[in-house]
Amino acid sequence: MAKLRAIECRAFINAVSDKAWAMGVPVSIAVVNAEGHLIALERMDDAGFITADIARAKAFTVAAFRSMSPRFPDGLVIQQWFKERNPQMLLNLSALTNGQVVVSGGSAPIFKGDELAGAYGVSGGTSDQDEVMANHARALVGWAHLKEHDDTPEDVKAHINAIYANVGLGNTHL
Repeated sequence: MAKLRAIECRAFINAVSDKAWAMGVPVSIAVVNAEGHLIALERMDDAGFITADIARAKAFTVAAFRSMSPRFPDGLVIQQWFKERNPQMLLNLSALTNGQVVVSGGSAPIFKGDELAGAYGVSGGTSDQDEVMANHARALVGWAHLKEHDDTPEDVKAHINAIYANVGLGNTHL
């Protein structure tokens, strides 16, 4: 089983923090393992008091949904998928997990090879700002948000890319 180590999470947190300070947006950053258990959490000075809980919940949600299906590569896709199908179910899932289900940008899975190793969540800016910070940090530390040998069916990739286009991000993720 692929594992994330705290030292790896520290590098990601530092990279997010540097980008957040450059953008003038203090945030909280959480990293969970593949089962959604917290590995690392940091709330930057001046980040909102609730942002740490939201970051952890974003990471938990991505780990849970990515474990279930390749249809959920990040929080933006999860959010749009539920908007299109059953928004009430998303509220129910949040209630059933004591608020651990939160979907938004700034969250994605972390793969080592073809194995899900965990997920991260960033919270404190807008969804777009959280996404920019997280993508910047992920690129710096070399974390993959897709399997090394992506076996996602083409129809699923087309659906995911349509969701990205629908939320204004273009066809750039799969």
